[in-house]
Amino acid sequence: MARQSGRANRGPAAAAQNRAAILAAARELFSGQGFRVPLSSIAQRAGVGQGVLYRHFPSRMDLAYAVFEDNFRELEELAAGDGQDRFATIWARLVGLTVRSTAFVELVVAARDDVPDDVGVDRLEALLAGPLRHAQAGGEADPGWTTTDLVLVLNMLYGVAVSVPGDPDAVRRALRLVDPRLVPRD
Repeated sequence: MARQSGRANRGPAAAAQNRAAILAAARELFSGQGFRVPLSSIAQRAGVGQGVLYRHFPSRMDLAYAVFEDNFRELEELAAGDGQDRFATIWARLVGLTVRSTAFVELVVAARDDVPDDVGVDRLEALLAGPLRHAQAGGEADPGWTTTDLVLVLNMLYGVAVSVPGDPDAVRRALRLVDPRLVPRD
């Protein structure tokens, strides 16, 4: 007699939902447990079998790249907006992603020679360029800041987040030391 589970197999119709659930579970578990969390735990948290996880993401790096790609898409949408505080919004989101995604950053840094170009610094600088210019023109950002400077600050924040993981205010304090205008508004 065949064992029946509580879930019906929806096959390809569930592919997009399964992918989204896997990415959400990966974000949560990598953030809480680091990038070495068992992929089986991610599949379980997502409510899918390991086969489904591996069909979507054949490797841990593929999963990390997918999260980075989702993050970039979100940031590019924010950058394409025309709101007055576009730079502040993007910057706050970047700081949040940097702090919450240390495991993903660690994984990509460890494999930096194999990182695709579309997950790199050039893409990050490109999406920051327009909002930064707009903020500088409006007097909301230092006219001397460059996108390269901002990426350097993000790298420093990553170091703070990794070295002081139990102190949620450490990143804010570090940003205040660099320049109070870089502290995201709540």
